[in-house]
Amino acid sequence: MTLKKLIGQVHLWLGLTSGLVVIILCITGCILVFEEEIKSIVYSDIYYVDAAQNDSKPVSELVKAAKNSLTSDLPVTDIRLHPEQNHSVKFYAFKTNAENGFWYWDTREFFTLYIDPFTSNVLKVRNADFEFFFFIEQLHYSLLLNTTVGKPIIGAATMIFIIMLITGLILWWPKNKKAFKVNTWFRWNSDTKWKRKNYDLHNIVGFYSTFLVIFIAITGLVWAFDWFDSGVQWIANGGKTIKKEKLEVLCTPASMATMHPLDAAHHYLRVTHPEAKVFYLNIPQDATGTIRSFVDYTDNRKDIILQFDQYNGQLLHTGASWEEKSNGEKVRAYNYDIHTGAIGGVVGKTIAFFLSLFSASLPVTGFIIWWKKQASAKRKKGLRPKAVSNYSKPAVSLLKAKKSKPEEREKILQDQN
Repeated sequence: MTLKKLIGQVHLWLGLTSGLVVIILCITGCILVFEEEIKSIVYSDIYYVDAAQNDSKPVSELVKAAKNSLTSDLPVTDIRLHPEQNHSVKFYAFKTNAENGFWYWDTREFFTLYIDPFTSNVLKVRNADFEFFFFIEQLHYSLLLNTTVGKPIIGAATMIFIIMLITGLILWWPKNKKAFKVNTWFRWNSDTKWKRKNYDLHNIVGFYSTFLVIFIAITGLVWAFDWFDSGVQWIANGGKTIKKEKLEVLCTPASMATMHPLDAAHHYLRVTHPEAKVFYLNIPQDATGTIRSFVDYTDNRKDIILQFDQYNGQLLHTGASWEEKSNGEKVRAYNYDIHTGAIGGVVGKTIAFFLSLFSASLPVTGFIIWWKKQASAKRKKGLRPKAVSNYSKPAVSLLKAKKSKPEEREKILQDQN
């Protein structure tokens, strides 16, 4: 067996074993690229509210409304606030259950609530585990399985897909200039068979998308394997492992301030970060935890984490600025935007969308090529004469003709008999 044939077998069997998972990953990836843009349209009735003339209610009061709206004992754990007046406030209620559950929803209880900040009216209470986009996200992230099981499967399928892309490029590589022209452009006309069209879709689309798709797949591996994440940061740091000491900021019970701690933290964020897009507040679930806040600018260089005292709302710690972060941390911060194409804005997202869509087609077109070859081989085996000498020369020449149709060959055999 030649090296190219061996590579072809590797390409084939890896594709047959991982094709379904790759299709799922790519289709869900297409949907998630424009997740926020789609949500703002589909969920506009709960995302937006009529901005009133008076000030919005304090965050602490909205938290009470959220807790009163939950029928279970779920704790309200996080808050998403927009500086703009016309946005609702989103609350997250989350509790971890059995960690060894088979499906991802067996491991947790997860609800989201949307509340009008001016009236405290609850706009929507939803089981987040089965919200469409979160469901698609979990399908993309872990195949709906417990992450300890699903993530390695996703990671392995992604690595196999990268190998398939590389072996596919080797198999595609043309022998000469004429073959290069054939392998890089569609030359279809009214007489082109669909079999040839399918082959070109697999061959040519695969060539043009290979390098960028490999790049997207590599960024996906960062979430699948911790060792890969560490390795990428190690490379970005110039071959150095930079260990950062885990900063533990704790609160101690003290007399309450005049303003509720959540309200004080929110007020501080609004004053010091007026241009931020979103504020996330994490509500501590124990006596020593801090109010953790993430300020989202949609610009990774400006995003920052702050921690506040849960008893008086005073600022305890401000996270590292962009300049203080290591190269590995900077690369890691941009990983999601690179993976989804968001780093290039709408154009980048559009490119990522079509790359993901094209990638989903590769296992399909590849399977059709293999299936047709198998069917053709069986058909030829069934029609092949055992002794050519038993047939006349005209019949033999017709049987050997490449363009003869199966039914014509069958008729020739019947006439000879």
